[in-house]
Amino acid sequence: MKKNTSEREYFLDSIRAYLMLLGIPFHLSLIYSSHQWAVNSYTPSDTLTVLNDVIHAFRMQVFFVISGYFSYMLYERYESHRWLKVRLERVAIPLLTAFPLITIPQFFLLKNFTDRLQDWDNFNLYEKINVGIWELVSHLWFLLTLCILTCVSFFIFKKIKQIKKNRIPFPISRMTTLGKVSFYIFIFSLFYALLQRTILIIDPDLLFNSLFNFVVLQSLFYLPFFVIGAYAFKYEWLKQLFLKPSPYAFVGSLLLLIAYVANQHLNTKAYFSPELDTIITSLVGILMVNVVFSSGHYLLNSHSVRVTYLVNASLFVYLVHHPLTLIYGAFITPRICSNGLGFLLGLVFVFSIAFMLYEIHKRVPLLRFLFSGKPQH
Repeated sequence: MKKNTSEREYFLDSIRAYLMLLGIPFHLSLIYSSHQWAVNSYTPSDTLTVLNDVIHAFRMQVFFVISGYFSYMLYERYESHRWLKVRLERVAIPLLTAFPLITIPQFFLLKNFTDRLQDWDNFNLYEKINVGIWELVSHLWFLLTLCILTCVSFFIFKKIKQIKKNRIPFPISRMTTLGKVSFYIFIFSLFYALLQRTILIIDPDLLFNSLFNFVVLQSLFYLPFFVIGAYAFKYEWLKQLFLKPSPYAFVGSLLLLIAYVANQHLNTKAYFSPELDTIITSLVGILMVNVVFSSGHYLLNSHSVRVTYLVNASLFVYLVHHPLTLIYGAFITPRICSNGLGFLLGLVFVFSIAFMLYEIHKRVPLLRFLFSGKPQH
């Protein structure tokens, strides 16, 4: 049975949609960056490399805070088993749909038209399975992570709901300032970095195991952001820490983004580059929650037909943008000499075709269901 809850907050819907759509400039800039990807331009662009790094540094941490917020909001609205069913339907059905319709065709595109899988015939069985999982999950990893966090939160949210509002648990009770929230995220990131280094010493091959990365490492990294989002719904004062503009968060985020870019391009694994990456992205992620929430609350907290359209379209557009980006990179990028022009034309190419496909899919009830997980009436 549904329970009454507060009205949905438009700015969070808008932010979540824009974060999803940022996946398009992220992957397009990856083509023109100095990072090795499935497809790359002949010469990398420093500007687009920095753009790619900046988007990658904070986007998904903020996304999972919002996901935790909305997930717990629905948990307060539904009976727990009904909540689990609804949440898994809306996440797992698009995930399972995207495998045969998007990532399997994408796999053959990579194998036949890029250098990504040029050694496929020389792989042993384990390597083929491992690489196959990497490529089939691909950009759908966040849906898989949401499925896992939803299952874990079935038990976590039950505990959160049982907490009386005047008996705040540790460490949430200590998170009375944004600095203290950042401190506990920093402690978690140290633990996670230590786990990374330990695995690297004991069994380095495990770090390259696709299932272990997707199921364990990714889920563990984003779990605290997801849970903080849930607590932000339960405790208004915690949400206000993210809504009140903080110049310290803005400056701190800027410095951490600079540190992230420097660590990406000037540091090596021998000097704890992956571990520093974990610490930096954890801190910049939580500080950018404040920057994004406060600016979004000021600019986007109103109902808009245009934004509602983007909110409804964002998941589908994100799901189909990746193969479109690969097609653009494999067949069109080599024909354009200018990186800047290629990037801009890529945005036009991917956005226009993705929204065209969205309009087509809206007219087919079965596709609407498969890509949203929502019953069609």
